[in-house]
Amino acid sequence: MSTRKPIRRALVSVYDKTGLIELGTALNKAGVVILSTGSTAKKLLDAGIPVTPVEEYTNFPEMLDGRVKTLHPRIHAGLLADQSNSDHLAQLEAQNIEAFDLVVINLYPFTQTIESGAAFEECIEQIDIGGPSMLRGAAKNHNSVAVISDPSQYQTLFLALGSGGFTINERRKLALETYRRTGEYDIAISEWLSQFTDSEGLPEWTGRVWHKVNDLRYGENPHQNAAFYRSSNRAIGLAATEQLHGKEMSFNNFTDADAAWRAAWDHNEPCAAIIKHANPCGVAIGENIADAYLKAHACDSISAFGGVVAANREISVEMATALSEIFTEVVIAPSYESGAVEILSKKPSIRILKASEYVRPELELRPVLGGLLIQSTDAIDASGDSFSNWKQ
Repeated sequence: MSTRKPIRRALVSVYDKTGLIELGTALNKAGVVILSTGSTAKKLLDAGIPVTPVEEYTNFPEMLDGRVKTLHPRIHAGLLADQSNSDHLAQLEAQNIEAFDLVVINLYPFTQTIESGAAFEECIEQIDIGGPSMLRGAAKNHNSVAVISDPSQYQTLFLALGSGGFTINERRKLALETYRRTGEYDIAISEWLSQFTDSEGLPEWTGRVWHKVNDLRYGENPHQNAAFYRSSNRAIGLAATEQLHGKEMSFNNFTDADAAWRAAWDHNEPCAAIIKHANPCGVAIGENIADAYLKAHACDSISAFGGVVAANREISVEMATALSEIFTEVVIAPSYESGAVEILSKKPSIRILKASEYVRPELELRPVLGGLLIQSTDAIDASGDSFSNWKQ
């Protein structure tokens, strides 16, 4: 059994104060000495939880409108000292610095700020400096320090407080999660800032972060492992759908649904698209969505069996009735007329997806061995798309 390292001294500085009072109460009950900053310290003190403000410990005031709070040797030496190294401990003692066993920090909401359309200067102020510095330092020194980087980890911390602290493996896992968060944070800043500095055309550098949503039963073939991931940016397409009925989606369901959804939105008129094994069986526009579906199905009624259907309009009862007459793996649409889902769900195997508003991404990415292809996303009415411009 791994040895647990007791938690005696903690640094707490959070923007997201979800669960903060519960956290402070648990730390205080466990006899942990708490240092804290600014509004975090105030909230804890107002709740009657003993806290030492950081500026009292460092004997250095917060300055530059809050840009400098924790960037001080007494803080970072306490985070970075290897507590198994006698020389490190001697140096701390010589400078009257105490080591930390726990850091609880979450960052300024930079991504939410840029997504809100805030002005450039406001976005700049939401780039956290002290937070990532402390998180990265504590994560590097996870042999000595446990680092909590998100409120979702508080329950894990509470369990550790009740069992004598974290094991080295648990601290290592927390460090990994921390570096993932700070890495994602830096990528978001770089991607945002590049729009003000890069020349026209495709970016000189790109970073993407993907979060696992769920494991899939298998990949393209039964012997392949697979999972579905969503972008850390705004959720669009299949990452923003709600499944209303049916079995879990498969790898092939996702690829076909994506192709069908894109094809259906190539047109402004009511349009339906049928895809099977990544091949189009039919795409058609019509006076209404039921008419469009019937035309798409007529393109290749045999291959449409077991296909994936997408519509760029609300699926009507009329379309649902026609669709229910043939075996269909998946249907995806922005909405469903009252009664349409009930008609479709009489087929127990069909997967019924409700998608959010269609958003055409600016860029498309395709991995190749050792590299990545990036191109601007095509559209059926794209500027310059004419026979005269076609090239071999």
